[in-house]
Amino acid sequence: MAAVTALRSSCRTAGRLVCIHRVRSCSGIRFIKSKYVCVFDKSALKFSHQQRLFRTSAVSCGQIVQFKLSDIGEGITEVTVKEWYVKEGDSVSQFDSICEVQSDKASVTITSRYDGIIRKLHYNLDEIAYVGKPLVDIEIDASKGVAPEEDVVETPPMSHEEHTHQEIKGHKTLATPAVRRLAMENNIKLSEVVGTGKDNRILKEDILNYLAKQTGAILPPSPKAEIIPPLPKSETVPAAPKDRARKIPVPVSRPIVFSGKDKTEPITGFHKAMVKTMSAALKIPHFGYCDEIDLTQLVQLREELKPIAQIRGVKLSFMPFFIKAASLGLLQYPILNASLDESCQNVTYKASHNIGVAMDTEQGLIVPNVKNVQVCSVFEIASELNRLQSLGLAGQLGTNDLSGGTFTLSNIGTIGGTYAKPVILPPEVAIGALGKIQVLPRFNGKGEVFKAQIMNVSWSADHRIIDGATMARFSNLWKSYLENPASMLLDLK
Repeated sequence: MAAVTALRSSCRTAGRLVCIHRVRSCSGIRFIKSKYVCVFDKSALKFSHQQRLFRTSAVSCGQIVQFKLSDIGEGITEVTVKEWYVKEGDSVSQFDSICEVQSDKASVTITSRYDGIIRKLHYNLDEIAYVGKPLVDIEIDASKGVAPEEDVVETPPMSHEEHTHQEIKGHKTLATPAVRRLAMENNIKLSEVVGTGKDNRILKEDILNYLAKQTGAILPPSPKAEIIPPLPKSETVPAAPKDRARKIPVPVSRPIVFSGKDKTEPITGFHKAMVKTMSAALKIPHFGYCDEIDLTQLVQLREELKPIAQIRGVKLSFMPFFIKAASLGLLQYPILNASLDESCQNVTYKASHNIGVAMDTEQGLIVPNVKNVQVCSVFEIASELNRLQSLGLAGQLGTNDLSGGTFTLSNIGTIGGTYAKPVILPPEVAIGALGKIQVLPRFNGKGEVFKAQIMNVSWSADHRIIDGATMARFSNLWKSYLENPASMLLDLK
């Protein structure tokens, strides 16, 4: 109390202005950094247990930082907010999902960089969010010393210095320590998880998706655990009858509203990407080539393998065979798995066969691709297709799934088409459109009529670097693999 008494006395003597260099903690008085304390009324200098001269006001123990939308790559500058996973007042931790945004290329889940409380959402659903602008305000613990809010910009969950690498069979797996701990706690090998972050970084969501679906493996499980002997014929799952009734298209039941007025709305999302891509594609001189394929033997083979695939939890369609046969053909004709630079001076032959599959979704046409088909089995391709189709229907395909394609197949036959004129997806140089499988009469070598499973294929290629003869030879090789599926065994890697 000696310091208080001295201060009170000096205030009476000095009158209107008091100069204080420092006041140390004494009873209820705390250290004050300010040098000058101005104009004290005498009544303020009276002390009691209930009120003291330098009573400190309650200071918020939280700091508000603006969590900004970072550059998510691919030249994207704006995204549409499709779903919020949090609301104002919710507590979040690092790696917790904040929202899902959709660009013209992919859907991306934004995760929190901080532990704190959501104080403000800067956008409503379906509003446009811009890169570098605040996405949410988060109140964090000020004692953790986070950078000022104007300097806080959303980044991947950990900084570059905190990334750790793991050598696995010649390639590195990128993940943060927290993700590695989560994987270790659940006995998951990081080499079996597909990373959807930048540079194939494995995120927390990838681990959770792997746990939930068990379909995100890059490398297959060990052969001993995966290979299951086929069931005896008496126990096999009965095959569906071959003579199925013809499917009659049913119109989609939607309420029809005639407003009598024109409606204008902006092109967004995947439709915007289609406009950009197709505008660039039509600058390419296309040429077409068509043929028909007899899939009678392949249809029989698939019926035999479907029960085995179902036991392994994978739906086996014809597309994995089409994709693998295309990859085997690309090994012989690598020019079809290449790209041409903008100046048309250099051709780049792609080492990986990242074969895209066109999908019709509610968001529009998207083309995810199966990576490194040249080293995948038919079963692995089928497993990856199942994953891509599930994510595509849910609108959750990531940038990694939709980028890096080198060759594309479009299965228009699932809707009912027979022929098409597919448009090349730059920077690729070739694309194929597959028609529906039809039961048609054909002649065998003895001149006898038999029932054949016929599918038509329509190819388009970049005539600047591919000639018709090359396209025809590739198509013939692809056709031979599918008409005699056992022949693929000779060339499988």
